[in-house]
Amino acid sequence: MKNFFQTSELRHEREAGGNRYLEFLRLPTMSAGLYVLPSGGQDRQRPHKQDEMYYVIKGRARMKSGSEDQAVRAGTIIFVAADVHHHFYDITEELEVLVFFASAES
Repeated sequence: MKNFFQTSELRHEREAGGNRYLEFLRLPTMSAGLYVLPSGGQDRQRPHKQDEMYYVIKGRARMKSGSEDQAVRAGTIIFVAADVHHHFYDITEELEVLVFFASAES
């Protein structure tokens, strides 16, 4: 199992796979991935059965999580409890986000 990761390598691997999301770590107690949404793109995710945390690496957008709505940018950290409706929108700059699930995403 790998213990160290470089975002540049994760970007390359995600792009090569042609997906918006790349899971790069999976354990029974947590999983982690890199999620990218293009400028003007739509976030179609649904509520998850796990708590999750986002760390915005780059980009600008808004996020609605439950009844809260806020602008997000590089450095923003967001907690979303399990089963809460949430999504990014009004993506004005490509959004690149680290996503952490506890327990592992199902």
